[in-house]
Amino acid sequence: MLSPPRSAIPRELSQIGGWWLCGWRDAGPVPGETERQPLVRKSALASAVTATSIERVPLNFSSYCAATAWLLMDISFRKGTHMSEDKTGNRAASVIATPSLPVEKVFASAEIQHGDVDFIKVDEMLTLRRMIVRAPAPKGTVLFLHGFPETMMVWKDIASTLARDYDVHAFDWPGYGQSSRPTLQRFSYAPQDYAAVLKAYIETAGIDRSNLVIYATDIAALPVLLLALDEPAIARRIIVGDFAPFDRAQYMWENLQNLKAEPTASPTRAYMNKTSDEILQNVHRRGLSPAEQFDLPTDVQRDMVHSWSFGGMTSADAFAHYYVNFTRDQNVLEANLDRLKTPVKVIWGEQDLYINKEMGIEFAARIGVKIDILPGIGHFPHLQSAKQTVEEIRASFR
Repeated sequence: MLSPPRSAIPRELSQIGGWWLCGWRDAGPVPGETERQPLVRKSALASAVTATSIERVPLNFSSYCAATAWLLMDISFRKGTHMSEDKTGNRAASVIATPSLPVEKVFASAEIQHGDVDFIKVDEMLTLRRMIVRAPAPKGTVLFLHGFPETMMVWKDIASTLARDYDVHAFDWPGYGQSSRPTLQRFSYAPQDYAAVLKAYIETAGIDRSNLVIYATDIAALPVLLLALDEPAIARRIIVGDFAPFDRAQYMWENLQNLKAEPTASPTRAYMNKTSDEILQNVHRRGLSPAEQFDLPTDVQRDMVHSWSFGGMTSADAFAHYYVNFTRDQNVLEANLDRLKTPVKVIWGEQDLYINKEMGIEFAARIGVKIDILPGIGHFPHLQSAKQTVEEIRASFR
């Protein structure tokens, strides 16, 4: 096998279930290791070809890494390997045209049956990790958009269920999961910027807007609605909930409100980074009674932990950047509600500690739709009651 250039020596070649994954680091060979053994044995999940290093990855090593994965994988699996392509038939630009591998063999943190995980470049700066689960005869397409501190992995079980009838897409927002994390000087992480990312993804993936349902929660909901102001045909229906469409301090958890401006924003952000382990363990439990509390699936929890910090930026940093322009973009939505023509469904967890249901009640009234308040449910309905989320999606296609 040809050696890669010195500027792009593999960080690690880690075998997981027969697949070999490439990461990045200038490093010499480890004494005692053979060519087919890992150069570095640890952190395979966290460092396997992530978009965080996209700006630093040489194109020649891109080809090397993909070729290495192909040559070193178990022969019995090679026939199932294909390069990432979008639905328009174009090869999707990824972190080096990373092979799109059957998910259950790629990441232990991304075990999705009958689906693919790959990377798709949506503009010159941003590459997103995405998941696609396809139906045999799709009746439409569903796009799930996660909140803080989640990754696209929170949708995997729901996606597997819905894929009997619908193609399902999900991606990591910039700053989350394994998607790009540009510096603040290049990308603001504001809701309006996320709206542009969403539009770019839909266009690049070649999704049929006329038969698309978008389900957006938490930080994802405002960007979708901002996009709908300018693109009313962006989807056949948008489902939103448990978010802050308006600047209403009385309806928001104090710690969230503190992120909006100094002098409280910086210390709040620092505290979130300091207590990341506690956040990732308990963010979905807060506000719920002991009987209502639930655990996250192990692989979902693992993906959130491994994806918290990449490239010098944490998900808490991205979250804090979002909040810098949050009030501005909330005001844009509120001032332009008369332009919101896309059908919208509003759902809300009755026990949401972070964004009080009164926020949802006001928003639904302002746009003239009914709100579904979910008894005993907190800020994450899709995690606490996946069956209800599936039914919401199915109803949107009737």
